[in-house]
Amino acid sequence: MPIIESRLEELKISLPNNSSAAANYVPFVKSGNLVYISGQICRWNGEMQFTGKVGREFSVDEAKKAARICALNIIYHLKEACDNDLDRVKSCLRLNVFVNSVDNFIEQPSVANGASDLILEVFGDAGKHTRVAVSVSSLPLNSAVEVDAVFEIN
Repeated sequence: MPIIESRLEELKISLPNNSSAAANYVPFVKSGNLVYISGQICRWNGEMQFTGKVGREFSVDEAKKAARICALNIIYHLKEACDNDLDRVKSCLRLNVFVNSVDNFIEQPSVANGASDLILEVFGDAGKHTRVAVSVSSLPLNSAVEVDAVFEIN
């Protein structure tokens, strides 16, 4: 069994079903050895899980769970981009994490750790990445979090 698939199994992590693009864009684009993954919201198997503002409807811990779901959707699309072989992942280069939060919210990095921690759990050293974590006034479908990513693959 491939290494990353074994790690997912060992960690008891299952990936969602297809989370297809909701508008006129594609879920990922490959350019050379880079894979750009479109922003993923906290939809699990087609159903929204966390809608509303962090700091009002959701705590930081709940928002970390929302960010983790976004990262699981990223891995789903990354697997597709790698022709179902996640062992092709050389490095996670960047995560951009957007937090739908109240005006005075300042814990964006803590929320972003929900996605970052998952990427590191799954990919080990290849999961070390740069990151941006910012608050926004709203996100598509009132999602609490949205995450996009860039990976380098073999």
